[in-house]
Parts: sequence; C-alpha cells; structure tokens
Amino acid sequence: MTQNWQPTAEIEILKRRAQYLADVRSFFAERDVWEVETPILSQAAPTAPYLDSFTTNYSPIGSQSTQTYYLQTSPEFAMKRLLAAGSGSIYQIAKVFRNGEQGKLHSPEFTMLEWYRTELTLNQLMDEVNTLLQQVFNVKPISRLSYRGLFEFYLKINVFNCSDDTIKHHALERIKGLPVDLDLDRDGWLELLMSHIIEPRLAAMNWPLFVYDFPASQAQLAKIKTDKFGNDVADRFELYIGGVEIANGYNELLDADELRKRFESDNQQRQQQNKPEIPIDENLLAAMKSGLPECSGVALGLDRLMMLVLEQRSIQAVQIYSFDKQ
Repeated sequence: MTQNWQPTAEIEILKRRAQYLADVRSFFAERDVWEVETPILSQAAPTAPYLDSFTTNYSPIGSQSTQTYYLQTSPEFAMKRLLAAGSGSIYQIAKVFRNGEQGKLHSPEFTMLEWYRTELTLNQLMDEVNTLLQQVFNVKPISRLSYRGLFEFYLKINVFNCSDDTIKHHALERIKGLPVDLDLDRDGWLELLMSHIIEPRLAAMNWPLFVYDFPASQAQLAKIKTDKFGNDVADRFELYIGGVEIANGYNELLDADELRKRFESDNQQRQQQNKPEIPIDENLLAAMKSGLPECSGVALGLDRLMMLVLEQRSIQAVQIYSFDKQ
C-alpha cells in the first residue's frame, strides 16, 4: 500500500514552521507593515529567460475560447500595483511556482516571503532583513561584501574592467568538465563562477553574507547607480547563508519605459533560446506610470531558510507535502 498520503516533513518540524510563520507576522505587525494576499493567476508573467512559468487555460462556461493564465513566480507585480495605489509598506507570505525546478534546494511550488518598504533605503532594508533573521530565526549577524569585492577576494579578478575572455578563461580553468566550446555571454560565465567556485567557499565559511552592487547587466527590476569606483552597478543585493541564496532585494526601478525595454530585451533572449515569449504585464507598467513610490523590496525563500535553521538536508523536509506527493 502506498504511503504517499503521509506528510513529507515530521510533525514537530511542521509545528516549528507554523511558529516561525506566526513570528514573522508579529515582526511585521510591530512595524505597521500590513499583510496582503494577491492573485496567484495572471494574464502576464515575468519575462526573465531564466524563469519558466506554469500555465493554465481558463475556459468560460458556454464559450469555445480559452485564455492562458500564468501561475505567479513571485507576487511582485501585483504588490507593486498596490504600492502605486497608495498602500504603503506591505508584505506577503505567498505560494509561488517555477516550472522545471526540482532538487534539494528547489521545488516547483514553494513559499516566498516578499515585502516592500516605502520608508527604507536599500541599506536600511538590509538592516531590517538582518533584524528579522536574528530575531525570528536566530541567524548570526549578516556581513556585507560587494559583488566586485567577492570576485576579487575569491578569484583575484575585477569583474568590472576585465575582458569577457578573461572571465571565460577563469571558468574553463577552475571548473572541471566544461566543454571548451561552451557558448555563454559574460553574465553566464560569471554565474558559473559564482555557483561552482564562490558559493561552495561561502558554504565552507558558514557565515551569512549580503552581496551587493551587482553588474548593471544583472539589474533585473532594480535601479542602476554609479559605485564609488565609477562603475554602473545594479542597486540590489542577494543574501547567502551556508552558500545558499536565500533572498534577493532591490532598490526598485520606478521608470516604466525603462522596464518595458528590459522586458522586451528579455523576450528577445527567450527567442534566441527557443523559449516562448511571455506577455508583458501592461497593468504593472500602467501602475508605474501613475506613480510607483520610492521603495525597496526583497523576496526571501522561506523553505530554504527553514531548511537551514532547522538543520535539514532539503527543502522537502520542511514542506507538508513535497512535489512528488501532490
């Protein structure tokens, strides 16, 4: 007889999870950040080439037509529409979905904590993330290092002035098994060095770390600024704990025209990779044109965080039912 009906996680782990969620809600209530619940389905989705969304078809009763909807990979777009409508600071504990992602650190369905602060700069938001993780999850104080400093420390290269060939050479030399004819752009090679060389060393260091000031080409939905060395950088951060990426935060882009250009560029890349184009979220762009307030936002993977603080080996060990039991 199948035992798939049993929970994946132990009951005591699930009780700890429930307490963490209650404590997170108390943390934001104390700061007058209110909880919202936005739709899971949308007629648009993120265009990023590295994200693949689940789709479903809506068929009105009595109609032969269908409309494609996307399951959210993040509640970001809907939450920004609320911000533009005057919500003030908000947070959400949301189920999110990413097609094709499965492993000890990935699941096609997982839980994300996402919040936006209209009162805080990006540095102040990092302070708040630090406080949340120490106060609720008993994580060590989080250190900070720029993306440039990270690559200089571990690989002895300046990622802002070295050539594409130099970055490729470092990857081929340091990562065993890569085919010499592998065709990647600059960011692709940097991502390989990050995931194969730097992240394992961060894991060995076993100290939480904010990495900030990414290359401008990796801005995603963040503003671009000039750093103290005169380089254009993305005003965003990522949080690593034990070499695992836990959170991604932005000084949020406010320019709707610039965001449209980024969406269109993403779709061009998707075409080059033989991936389907994604409808651009016109509601988001319209909200931004009406006036998205200055804000900083962060998305945090709760399953990964709980896996680490509860000393489990996979995120499935902190989920009620893992994807293979659904």
